[in-house]
Amino acid sequence: MTVAPALARIPVGVVVERRKAANPWIDMVWQPIGVLAGAPDAAPWTVLEAADDRASFYAGAAEIALYRTETGHYRDNLGSGRPSLWVSLRPTGVEPPFEIVAVTADPAEGESFTQAGDDLVEAVPMPPAICAIVEAFVAEHHVEDALEESYEVLR
Repeated sequence: MTVAPALARIPVGVVVERRKAANPWIDMVWQPIGVLAGAPDAAPWTVLEAADDRASFYAGAAEIALYRTETGHYRDNLGSGRPSLWVSLRPTGVEPPFEIVAVTADPAEGESFTQAGDDLVEAVPMPPAICAIVEAFVAEHHVEDALEESYEVLR
């Protein structure tokens, strides 16, 4: 089986937060909290903001790959009222505590990230600049198929 190559790639930076846990078994909770349009000129795991009980970090750069076959998913995401990106981080067991696995604009792919063991997966708001790129990609590459059109009629 051949997989079609990505037709576009969007560079992004991933932001994560570490906060004190209200839990007797763990000290800290980690969570992806945002994606930056473009990759900043900063070293991975640079502290962005720190307080007594929380800190945010630039975890590093990633790319969002856009595929012609997934334009229906991107379109649904954009039309959801809360366009999101899904960030998947994998625990390393060392410092830094996580590595970036992937970032996607495809809700189905984002859901599939949750099936991989200990990976930390979170949907975060899609920045307006990335929304514009994904919208343009969908406008250029989306083709309705008969099954999709039938489904739209049933909704």
